[in-house]
Amino acid sequence: MPLISDDHAQEISNLLSRRHLLGASLASGLMATPLAAYAQSGNGGGEAEITVDQARTAPIPIIIPTLGAGLGQQISSVISSDLDSTGLFKVMGGGAAAQGTPDFAALKAQGARAVVTGSANGSGSVRVEMRLWDVLTGQPLQGTAYTASGANWRRIAHIIADVIYERMLGEKGYFDTRIAYIARTGARHRQTTRLAVMDQDGANERMLTSGSWLTLTPRFNPVRDQIAFMSYANDRPRVYLFDLGSGSQRMLGEFAGISFAPRFSPNGGQVVLSATRGGGSDIFVVDLGSGAKRQITSSGAIDTSPCYSPDGSQIVFNSDRGGTPQLYIMSASGGGARRLSYGQGTYGSPVWSPRGDLIAFTRIANGRFSLGVMAPDGTGERILTEGFTVESPTFCPNGRVIAFCRQSASGAGGAGFASGIGSIDITGFHERPIRTSTGASDPAWSPLNG
Repeated sequence: MPLISDDHAQEISNLLSRRHLLGASLASGLMATPLAAYAQSGNGGGEAEITVDQARTAPIPIIIPTLGAGLGQQISSVISSDLDSTGLFKVMGGGAAAQGTPDFAALKAQGARAVVTGSANGSGSVRVEMRLWDVLTGQPLQGTAYTASGANWRRIAHIIADVIYERMLGEKGYFDTRIAYIARTGARHRQTTRLAVMDQDGANERMLTSGSWLTLTPRFNPVRDQIAFMSYANDRPRVYLFDLGSGSQRMLGEFAGISFAPRFSPNGGQVVLSATRGGGSDIFVVDLGSGAKRQITSSGAIDTSPCYSPDGSQIVFNSDRGGTPQLYIMSASGGGARRLSYGQGTYGSPVWSPRGDLIAFTRIANGRFSLGVMAPDGTGERILTEGFTVESPTFCPNGRVIAFCRQSASGAGGAGFASGIGSIDITGFHERPIRTSTGASDPAWSPLNG
């Protein structure tokens, strides 16, 4: 019996498959066309002059006006919310959007550094024109028209926010992304868990599984519309693969014991996971094309939570081979593991930043959880946030923000327990909750446009 019914799988496929090339055609989902009068090949003048570190100290004042009544107002609200959520922008209202060249003298007097102009029209099919201007120079930075079905208006807003982020800060945004997670309902010790997906801001929640079986640790394929996850379906804990594009689903590999903790390789062609063997667990690589399995650890300990480096050459993982759970790093082909963590307590849940510069982790010391980052050589360990339980870190595509699960303590009968998803900047700056309609855990950030 499939985890997701065939009818529901097709519905999910229609709703959630979104690997479309912008600018291809309206039939592909969304079309982006440069506005020639304001940009060349979609880009205006020069490189960004403001760094992320500068924006943390002095957020960029930007005016996001209303792009029109109804839909235009909704799109403006999402753009403003996206930018405001970073803590790097000071979003200012501006009434109705100007249709021509802005009054830069008046905008300078308001203290603005950038302004958006444009319009939004349509219902069944919508067209949104957006122009981004540098107020100090009076020059256009971007001019693009987006056309899509009315159902995709939120995605247009996220894409526009990504454009603004990139043009102002010089690196890719992360707003046109999703987070897979585990939706949790019911009493503390008898929770129903369902595989779910939402936009990175908590909108457009979709439940993928029925909750009949315990489900954990979803992971996005970085190059395909696929999710790997663990399920106790039919009381056989295994890793499964679900294709969001076709609706197909299958168990990933046949192991004698339990398989768990999946993560995709950077090229999307393999999954690295753990499988129990006797009293311990080893790490295996499963090729998605052939189904071939390859064992890469055999320490006799519990080796788990493997994660590839962005270039695919190394794997960081958790192991108790030294007596307590700690972080280790090894070649992606296995062998020669080197210990990374030496701080107080035990370490787990390592995940490599897409930038390659940091490894996030969970640390438990003195009965308390911490979420932190360190360099791939084990130096520079920093704690970002603490709590009763903070775990399951996952990086956004540009590596600047981490989403994670935060849980509270429970009293008698589970009273007072809460499980939710939050996000925090890699400097420990601007922590905030991501609202969901149910309890939530195990977040996994998608790639950009994923």
